[in-house]
Amino acid sequence: MNGDIDFFTATCLNWQNLLEPDQHKQVILSSLEFLVNDNRIWLYGYVIMPNHIHLLWRKQDAWIDKNIAQIFLKFTAQQIKFNLMANHPGELTKYKSSQSDRKYHFWERRPYQATMNNRNIVAQKLDYIHYNPVKKKLSTSPLDYQYSSARFYEGLEKSTFLTHYMEHIY
Repeated sequence: MNGDIDFFTATCLNWQNLLEPDQHKQVILSSLEFLVNDNRIWLYGYVIMPNHIHLLWRKQDAWIDKNIAQIFLKFTAQQIKFNLMANHPGELTKYKSSQSDRKYHFWERRPYQATMNNRNIVAQKLDYIHYNPVKKKLSTSPLDYQYSSARFYEGLEKSTFLTHYMEHIY
């Protein structure tokens, strides 16, 4: 198996709360589930905050040379744009692009990505992302926040698209 687990963070343009609506969070979850089911990535952990996301993932071998992050961000932006156009067209002005290659811009450029090459670092990052909603006062416990992998790791929820990181890192 090639590659290490990556810690990935993408921020909404100007830290706006683009992901506050549950429908937009669902776009993120559905996209991640597709990437897993299409054998592009393994997903080990996530949290979807109102203005950013944190992921722990690894590309599957056939996708090592592909820019999965770019594919994921482009697709999710397009789906959120379609929702805004249909249901909240006035919101689109917040995401007007100054670039000539696009009309709207939903994600900040240059998302953060770092390689996690041992289980202790992965466990620390999982704790960090699971406690993010508590730190931002969105919940009192990581287990109370719906848009996170915390319940999976506590054995309180099964998942069809999450893989426990201990299955792939030693």
